[in-house]
Amino acid sequence: MKRFADPAVAAVFEAYPAALRKRLLALRELVFDVVARSDGVGPLTETLKWGQPSYLTQATRSGSTVRIDRRKKGDGYAIYFHCQSGLVPTFRELYPDTFRFDGKRALLFAPGERLPVRALRHCIGLALTHHRRAKYPLSAGRSGCAASRIPSGGFRW
Repeated sequence: MKRFADPAVAAVFEAYPAALRKRLLALRELVFDVVARSDGVGPLTETLKWGQPSYLTQATRSGSTVRIDRRKKGDGYAIYFHCQSGLVPTFRELYPDTFRFDGKRALLFAPGERLPVRALRHCIGLALTHHRRAKYPLSAGRSGCAASRIPSGGFRW
C-alpha cells in the first residue's frame, strides 16, 4: 500500500469503519496504479477537498480531480468527478450496464460489490488525462462511441 504523504488524508481514512476503509483503500490503490501505468500524468497530489480524499494531477495539469468517499446517504461508497467535465456522461455511454451512476458526478458502489476493475481503470485514466484530450469530444451521443475518437496517447489502463 502506498504511504500517505498528508497526515490529514490518513486521518480521514483511519476514521472510516474498517470494512469501508478496506474498500476505499483498494480504490485509492487503483487510482495510484492507473497513474503509474499512464505516460505524461506525472506525480499525483493526494489531498482533501470538501473533506474527501482527492487526487490531482497538479504538476502536469493533465487531468480532472478524482475524489473518493463514503456515500452521504445509505451504505456504500463512490468515486466522484467534476460534474461539468462531461466525464460521467461519457462513462454512462461507454459502460451503461457496468456502473451505477449519481447524475453527472459519481460512480456508486455497494459495500460488498465486486469492483469492475478494468472498466474502472479506464474511467480513472480518462479523468486523469481529461485536459490532455480537451480538444477531442468526450461524448459522441447516440450515433457513435466516444472511445473510438479518444487517442490512447500511451496509456495502459
